[in-house]
Amino acid sequence: MKKMTYTLLRNAALAVSLCAAAAGAMSQSGDGILVYNAQHVSLTQAWASSFTAETGIKVTLRNGSDTELGNQLVQEGAASPADVFLTENSPAIAMVDANGLLAPLQTDTIAQVPANYRPAHGRWSGIAARSTVFIYNRNKLSVDKLPKTLMDLAKPEWKGRWAASPAGADFQAIVSALLEIKGEAATLAWLNSMKENAITYKGNGVAMKAVNAGQTEGAVIYHYYRFADQAKTGENSNNTGVHYFKNEDPGAFVSISGGGVLTSSKHQAQAQAFIKWITGKGGQDILRTGDSFEYAVGNGAASNRNLVPLAELNAPKVEPSKLNSKKVSDLMTQAGLL
Repeated sequence: MKKMTYTLLRNAALAVSLCAAAAGAMSQSGDGILVYNAQHVSLTQAWASSFTAETGIKVTLRNGSDTELGNQLVQEGAASPADVFLTENSPAIAMVDANGLLAPLQTDTIAQVPANYRPAHGRWSGIAARSTVFIYNRNKLSVDKLPKTLMDLAKPEWKGRWAASPAGADFQAIVSALLEIKGEAATLAWLNSMKENAITYKGNGVAMKAVNAGQTEGAVIYHYYRFADQAKTGENSNNTGVHYFKNEDPGAFVSISGGGVLTSSKHQAQAQAFIKWITGKGGQDILRTGDSFEYAVGNGAASNRNLVPLAELNAPKVEPSKLNSKKVSDLMTQAGLL
């Protein structure tokens, strides 16, 4: 029995080793690329599968969070095996770019995305977007009592009445926008008030459930959590409404998901083709017809018909390449939120 167990373990280890070697070989082959993916796995898998079906170029995904994969790329530097980096939010890809690790995108790729959904320098592009919203319990909070601005949540009357997930890259992107719009002093003051006022949860979905259950009156999250739940059973969102701050308020911030090609990539042509495909009709149509409920950002691309059009959100104008994840982490740590 011991000999059989040892043999099974040895064979299992060998199988894992062979799979890893195969994945590595594919990422190094002429027709395959390795994508460090911090976007939702289901969305990127849909992109990858359709791209492969159309072009024959194989795509291997290494999935993780914005912060995890962004820091990994910085540590790996020129030795990284990655060809492409996809993020949920801008700060992680801005950090990777600031370390000189991204190659310029092709001009025809850049031309597919409007200027307000990509950095001006052209080393990465927006691939999707999500809006900041205040989700609220309709049984506990009437429309006339909703906060007029994100900054209202720092007022004493909001103590214990709202929630967020401060440890996540989503919320930290929102704080990055606040920092860019209002400056360091105002951002730190708001974060200090948040420490006193907000109930913290691990994950936007958990925060939404808490609002739905009446554990708190509202939460600052991204829009698609509620839309995705409503498209299923609605059990975690049926008691909620969505408040859009608009008026170029920090709470109306639209976060850009980024995509870029690593300068160290040994498959530049294939990697460039992947970003071009995602930002083009094929990739943007998947945002319209799929179940991610994120906004399409390509020129003339339509988003899911259930979403409030991007043009109506009246979001603040924020240069995505200026969003500073390191400074935000420092400020949130100083405020005792991390």
